[in-house]
Amino acid sequence: MSITQVQQWVLSVLAFTVIEHFAAGLAIAAIFSDEKDAQVGLNVLAGITGVVAVGAFRAIHGKSLLSAWMLLGPLPGVIGAWLTFR
Repeated sequence: MSITQVQQWVLSVLAFTVIEHFAAGLAIAAIFSDEKDAQVGLNVLAGITGVVAVGAFRAIHGKSLLSAWMLLGPLPGVIGAWLTFR
């Protein structure tokens, strides 16, 4: 592996981890919110943020943004919605 590849991997993993922590925080905020509108909105934002995280990871590596991996993006919002409305 060249130094450029290592830098890409470090940057992409760091960006993905930071953005996904933000998405998880939005989902957790939805769980503790008392208003139904806020719960829905926060979970939608968590899903959108998850898609951005996967997109950033793929963009850093120069890959196409349209792939099956993008289906993992909304996962924080889906899990957050399940935990919020169960």
